[in-house]
Amino acid sequence: MKKLDKSGLFWTGVGLFVLPALLHAYLLMPFPGSQDLNAFRVSFYLEKIVWPLRVAGGLLILWYLVKYYRNNSRFGKIFKPLLLAACIASFYFTDVAYKAEKMFEEPQVIRFAAAKDNVVPGNFVVLGVESDGVAKAYPLVYLGYHHKVQDNVGHLPVLVTYCTMCRTGRVYSPIIHGKRQNFRLVGARHYNAIIEDEGTKTWWYQATGNAAAGKLKGEHLTELPYEQSTLKAWLTKHPNSLILQPDQHYLSDYKDLANYDRLQAVDKDSTLKNKDSLMRKSWMVGIIVNGQPKAYDWRHLFKKRIVNDEVSHTPLFVAIEKDSLTYHVFNSTVNGKALHFNLDAAGILTDQETASLWDWEGLSTAGALKGSRVNKIQAYQEYWHSWKHFHPSTLFWKE
Repeated sequence: MKKLDKSGLFWTGVGLFVLPALLHAYLLMPFPGSQDLNAFRVSFYLEKIVWPLRVAGGLLILWYLVKYYRNNSRFGKIFKPLLLAACIASFYFTDVAYKAEKMFEEPQVIRFAAAKDNVVPGNFVVLGVESDGVAKAYPLVYLGYHHKVQDNVGHLPVLVTYCTMCRTGRVYSPIIHGKRQNFRLVGARHYNAIIEDEGTKTWWYQATGNAAAGKLKGEHLTELPYEQSTLKAWLTKHPNSLILQPDQHYLSDYKDLANYDRLQAVDKDSTLKNKDSLMRKSWMVGIIVNGQPKAYDWRHLFKKRIVNDEVSHTPLFVAIEKDSLTYHVFNSTVNGKALHFNLDAAGILTDQETASLWDWEGLSTAGALKGSRVNKIQAYQEYWHSWKHFHPSTLFWKE
């Protein structure tokens, strides 16, 4: 064997040890250009072989060092150990510094408090879930760092998720084929968090609950209803709600999301004169009615405060409460008749047809329709780039 071929063992080992892991990290984290590639299957299968290739590369390097390292020139004897040190550094880079499940750990301590013992400010935005007479609120600034909290609301197992790259909150059942699964954060594709269940190793999009790769590809996580509102608005409807408290281990990480739940990217761009410009990170309220998605531009919706609309032959209205952060979508049909709603400056909700009063639970509290109810439609606040990517057939409302 020629000396060059012997050195080839070293370089092949280095390549196997470093390159697949670097590519894997690049594809699963939001590096420039990585999230725009259609490389979901590549990312999925690459993860399966990174460690076998790394072990093979390590063995080749070890073989070379034992058998042939002494034949190196003085330069080679200095350069190659330095290169191996860089390989070890790359291991830290790919498996610690930019490993999603290590960068965004789940809470070490999941602790809830009743309103009287709560330390979370009332103007923080939360995802609220109610089941079996039990209500729980999960603040976005904590969820945004952790990406997911695996919990129970009453007797209901829940997987409460949030992805800051897409501004997507979703709540799913962690029960798959009758068995509760534990989930880990894998990384991101198309700027949306990817989670993997422990049992089947299937990869799921957080924004849709769709299985995009793995044993259960094509299946869907069961979505559970939730509301996004300020904590104060949530407690008005659920005064006995429990509130997720900050984990003291991650206080500095939570600070990085200060004002995330209230300031749009367009508000931070001092060079943009028209703040109503539609941007990638413009907020939308998104709904899906009878399979038809539709998005409502938040800034224009905020100006009107309430919009009466129809999607897929379903009359509905979209409204933002007086706190400017809590939103609702309701089917506006009562007794087979479509109603149209008004919202005055004081935040009083009435229908145009009978002037009955309504609360934000969809219940008429006074007037001719007292006791009647309009049904909630699950709605999501999401970035425009995310909504249109995952719902390419979406309709778009703008004032």
